[in-house]
Amino acid sequence: MPDIGLDEVEVIEILVKLNDNIKMEQGLITVEGEKSSMEIPSPISGIVNKINVKVGDKVSTNSIIMIFIVDDIDFKNQKKVDINNISDNNKKTMIHTRNNMIHATPSVRRLARDLNVDLNNVLGSGPKNRILKDDIEIYTKNVFNNPNKLKIEKVKINDLQKIVGNNLYNNWRNIPHVTQFEEIDITTLEDFRKKYNSEEHKKNNNHSNITILSFIIKSVSHALLKFPIFNSSLSSDKKTINFKKYVNIGIAVDVENGLVVPVIKNVNEKNIINISSDLMLLSDKARKNKLNKLDTKDGCFTISNIGSIGGHWFTPIINFPEVAIIGVSKAVIKPVWKYEKFVPSLMLPLSLSYDHRVINGADAARFVSFIKKLLSDIRFLVM
Repeated sequence: MPDIGLDEVEVIEILVKLNDNIKMEQGLITVEGEKSSMEIPSPISGIVNKINVKVGDKVSTNSIIMIFIVDDIDFKNQKKVDINNISDNNKKTMIHTRNNMIHATPSVRRLARDLNVDLNNVLGSGPKNRILKDDIEIYTKNVFNNPNKLKIEKVKINDLQKIVGNNLYNNWRNIPHVTQFEEIDITTLEDFRKKYNSEEHKKNNNHSNITILSFIIKSVSHALLKFPIFNSSLSSDKKTINFKKYVNIGIAVDVENGLVVPVIKNVNEKNIINISSDLMLLSDKARKNKLNKLDTKDGCFTISNIGSIGGHWFTPIINFPEVAIIGVSKAVIKPVWKYEKFVPSLMLPLSLSYDHRVINGADAARFVSFIKKLLSDIRFLVM
């Protein structure tokens, strides 16, 4: 028994058995004294021939605790552990507790940590209510097998979730998605929007505010006309591309039971005010579950807007048979280098996912850059 700085300690656990092959520094016994416990390591390698102590025995420095059988050649070559330094090396690992002492060896405590078990909740079956490894195993079995401990509520997926989930899964699996990310300075646009809404409120208290989304919808309609490949679909035999001669834009709306996509028809023929009115009408119908089939048919392109919720960029899933979709995230103020200085600017993150079988990367970059141009300077929207 090495000098651990205590006159006498109690053996609380024997970590090896007769005939065990022990390696140097492997734990032999666990002792306890003065509200602390520690493992005593072996100073050499060998086979356990005799164990001179049992649980509950008191031992002191230089007590013989075990006898090993060692190979003469291996013993001569072994670099023996200086057992008299064990006290200094292990003081940092001694386990202290408060008045309500938990009796447990370091190995039991390690097991509890590995299993994320709070020893305060475990009932010990050893001497002085000492917690043994068996107690940890019984506790974990009771927790995992007790239905009252881990409650699970099962909720059936509703019909809308089934339809939307299957569509998203099939679209993600069958369409080679690529996502192009862009950030747009909408500082000027936001200033104009606020000013316009303020002026309209002065004229009419019932005026409904026009949102940034209405401007995005209008900008996308211009982009679809300029880059008609985005207003197309791939034939079922994948041999032809069908170009659409109308501009209908779907808006993903978050509703209580899932997600729906009402479609604003003939966006290219409407101004911002008309688009805003249609957007509010369809969104309201969607949330009240009053959409009809015509409201969700014949979309050319979809916009998924989570800006009011938060987040930055994401990868929206294409709404087949369309070939592209734009995701709109929350606009944030960032420092932007302008006119030889940093200027606080409201930056809008956009994420364009497209079908790479139909659209190449260069066209995607041009498409997003064009939308960026329109939203950065709304004067281009009237050109």
